[in-house]
Amino acid sequence: MQKLTNKEEEIMHILWKLKKAFVKDVLAEITEDQPHYNTLSTIIRNLEEKGFVSHNAYGNTHQYFPVVSMEDYRKRFMNNAIENYFNNSYKSMVSFFAQEDKISAEELREILEIIEKKK
Repeated sequence: MQKLTNKEEEIMHILWKLKKAFVKDVLAEITEDQPHYNTLSTIIRNLEEKGFVSHNAYGNTHQYFPVVSMEDYRKRFMNNAIENYFNNSYKSMVSFFAQEDKISAEELREILEIIEKKK
């Protein structure tokens, strides 16, 4: 699975949300820095070349849909982030978020409960 650019990732989030969409539907979902229709069409075709998206053709119009699930992409993204930024240590990752006040003690207790229930 290839790495996506920030814009490609933004488009994938829209496609995951919509499930199926024409370029104009994706364009309507972009609220900031809206690209030109042709630019967006090129980005979506690039996503198709990378194997993230496929399409159904209706004459000259294409309806696009994701072929990589958000869950599969998230797993890959998180595994890469943990490997590259936390030396493959989940403990380091959780510590980082705790130090940055991104996770509370209550949330950590909830995570511990989930772990304990799995045993």
